[in-house]
Amino acid sequence: MTGTPATGATPVVKPNAPVPNIMANNAETPAKFFGLNFKRWQQKMLFYLTTLNLAWFLTDIAPMIVEGQADAQSMNAVDAWKHSEFMCRNYVLNGLTDALYNVYCKVATPKEVWESLERKHKTEDAGTKKHVVAKLLEFKMVDSKSVMSQVQDLQVITHDNNAEGMDLNDSFQVASMVENLPPGWIDFKNYLKHKRKEMSVEELVVRLRIEEDN
Repeated sequence: MTGTPATGATPVVKPNAPVPNIMANNAETPAKFFGLNFKRWQQKMLFYLTTLNLAWFLTDIAPMIVEGQADAQSMNAVDAWKHSEFMCRNYVLNGLTDALYNVYCKVATPKEVWESLERKHKTEDAGTKKHVVAKLLEFKMVDSKSVMSQVQDLQVITHDNNAEGMDLNDSFQVASMVENLPPGWIDFKNYLKHKRKEMSVEELVVRLRIEEDN
């Protein structure tokens, strides 16, 4: 197993290997990961572990004792590493729902847990992104429903799109909302398209609400 000494082997400590120092934690514990929006959870967990000075255990391999250097200082460094690595691994595992915890609790190191989660869930996130983009492109307003209720539906889809890391700026959101107005709103749609002053999403929503009330 990469970076992990074989069972019964003597760990090897690199000369002057840094000893982990857990900092006081002021960050909020991330919500548990349940299988969706992995990238967002991963970023929050990474920040949380960084405040604990444990994030480097996600990438570094365990130190080992060089033959003939098994002195007290080296052994203390190994003990400190093992303790902090144990803490890091369990912070990550405790950030998972019980179902996912049961899947990954048998993985030996935090680095391997982290990499296993990435391999599994980044691929699934990519599928989620495609689904969200498809919903945005296929969205069409109709005359048979309230425009404001459809505006809210479009805003939910836009929010999901942004949550997947594909941020849409205000100008694009405004243009998309105007273009999506139903056939019965053609006159007001043309009026909005010919306005020279740019509007924010909030301003457009207010204008649409007033127009529908009228």
